Amino acid sequence: MKLGLVVNDINTELADYTTTHLAMSATNQGDEVWYINVSDFLYDPDENVHAHATSLSLQQREKRYRSSTAFLNTLRGKTAEKQRITVEDLDVLFLRNDPAVDVINRPWARLMGINFGRLVMRHGVIVLNDPNGLAQAVNKMYLQYFPEQVRARTLISRNREDIKYFIKEHGGKAILKPLAGSGGRNVFLIDKHEKANINQIIDAVFQEGYVITQEFLPDAINGDTRLFIMNGKPLIYEGHYAAFRRVREGENGDMRSNMTAGAVARKAQVTDSMLELAEIVRPKLIEDGMFLVGLDIVGSKLMEINVFSPGGLYGAAHLEGVNFTDEVIRSIKQKVDTSNEYRDKFDNVQLATI
Repeated sequence: MKLGLVVNDINTELADYTTTHLAMSATNQGDEVWYINVSDFLYDPDENVHAHATSLSLQQREKRYRSSTAFLNTLRGKTAEKQRITVEDLDVLFLRNDPAVDVINRPWARLMGINFGRLVMRHGVIVLNDPNGLAQAVNKMYLQYFPEQVRARTLISRNREDIKYFIKEHGGKAILKPLAGSGGRNVFLIDKHEKANINQIIDAVFQEGYVITQEFLPDAINGDTRLFIMNGKPLIYEGHYAAFRRVREGENGDMRSNMTAGAVARKAQVTDSMLELAEIVRPKLIEDGMFLVGLDIVGSKLMEINVFSPGGLYGAAHLEGVNFTDEVIRSIKQKVDTSNEYRDKFDNVQLATI
């Protein structure tokens, strides 16, 4: 299998990223993996999509890698293969770039993975997650398309008075965050201690556009659980759910349940209510061609649906003692086999979750 991984920038990838472990798993299974920076696509007069891409050399691909650090260093080393490839020659293009990362400094880059993904999809390349589905989910408003019973109460606005009224209506306690943000940046818990700073906090979030004001769920004090969904169902491998619980570190830790904001990962207990929630959101995820997503769950409510580059599979694998990325790569290869066997009988949305 020839697999293309679209990232924001290969130089900012880390050894513990899910993308790195996906690439290493595919390489160890004998597949050819190409990294494509979201800025390195080009559409030629030959009407094909090309890219300046990076891969391991043929000799390097024959090795079996156990260390993701060694794998990534080799991929970024001087002996790695750098080529101008024809993207339509790939079997699969996996969109692993996060548009939210580019909101401030490179707004032009946010939708390029989606847009070029649409083009290569016309020539039979399987694009994951489906780019048309991703276009609907380019910010956190995607959550509002799911049944009300699984969502926390939410206001999306840029009106200061609307935001204050919502907070007052919910007992003076709520979560504020940017509609297009990620990584826990500019996420605030508003309570009686922050009342005096409410205007400054709102202004800080306003800098990134629309503001999500969300009811505070008491269960959030214990952190949240990320449950991975693959092909519309909870990802299970060797009897283990791909999931982990994120908790604040220390009694006075940061309230944001995000690894980049100082939270720590703990082993998750996947409950019946979580599985019921996953079943409720399944039809919409399948309809939108969402192959691999992360559900962030507090109690019985869904706080976010991560469809762009959901991370944490390595952490889940470490906690559960199984390699979930191997199972993800096997699923992708099955999609390629199905596409070849049925020859255009399935469209990209169907292949994404088959």
